[in-house]
Amino acid sequence: MLVQRVARLRGRKELDTAFLRYLIGSRSFTEHVLAVQTGTAVPHISGGQIRDFRFDLPLLDQQRAIAHILGTLDDKIELNRRTNETLEAMARAIFKSWFVDFDPVKAKAAGRHPAGMDAETARLFPNKLQACELGEIPEGWDVGKVSDLCDAIFSGGTPSTLNPEYWDGDIPWLSSGETRQAFIVDTERRITPAGVSNSSTRLAPASSTVIASAGQGNTRGQTSLLSFESYVNQSVVVLTANAHTSSPYHLFFDLERRYEEFRRVSDAHSSRGSLTTKLLAGLDAVLPPSELIRQFDALVGPVVAQAIGNLCVSRTLAAVRDALLPKLMSGNVQLHELGRR
Repeated sequence: MLVQRVARLRGRKELDTAFLRYLIGSRSFTEHVLAVQTGTAVPHISGGQIRDFRFDLPLLDQQRAIAHILGTLDDKIELNRRTNETLEAMARAIFKSWFVDFDPVKAKAAGRHPAGMDAETARLFPNKLQACELGEIPEGWDVGKVSDLCDAIFSGGTPSTLNPEYWDGDIPWLSSGETRQAFIVDTERRITPAGVSNSSTRLAPASSTVIASAGQGNTRGQTSLLSFESYVNQSVVVLTANAHTSSPYHLFFDLERRYEEFRRVSDAHSSRGSLTTKLLAGLDAVLPPSELIRQFDALVGPVVAQAIGNLCVSRTLAAVRDALLPKLMSGNVQLHELGRR
């Protein structure tokens, strides 16, 4: 059963199903849809308009070969995605064990050596917990605010979308909707120097934590680590780590786990549910010893670097896939040429 405004496409015997999937994901099909869609509030197209799409149809064996080549690229992208899920889970588990559940402290308090931990790292943890306003934390650790973990907390702005001179330049510009992934390796839009000069956008340094302060659906409260410097819009809060009390990795994993808390406190303080810089700065935070944070970075840093590398590779593979399809269909690139390479 299909709901209204959902179309099912099934090729005839001369059209390979896998090839069809790549065809409707191509830029030429997207351009066709944008050109023929109707409606203002909810743009849509009809089945007849989909059938009107014209394209070059290779022979069936060529279609299957093209789909196989593109599928190989997609398989590698999917493998990278699954690998990153595992890497991110590993890093989160270490943070939670050390800085939330205090597993090494509890193990030492019970007379056990912390599981899977070398003696040098275990030495950095005390052997008892102490009571504080947040509950129990390791003895000797401090309690503060998120602002104590940060050098700076700020948001940005958006160049006027009515002025084309501000857009499609070479300067990365991040919006709140791009905080979907844990690690950000590129932006969807770019601006020009004039766009920077004539707006309130601000530059987020590489390794900043960025949080969506507003947005549709589940966007508000999403948290990412920015792997490069980028300007940001007004719905993104940028937090840079204070080297004396935190680190980029420690700050990110601390804030990334607090999504539900961010949603709850922003709903309570604003009718629009906005997550402000002041609100974030005033949230409670546990302050571990700097030596332990450095040890955490040494352990987690290579994991994060691998995950970011996988994202960069997948982005390149996706660009190759999207560029190959029209060239293969038009015959500008022959299948045997790919085999030689």
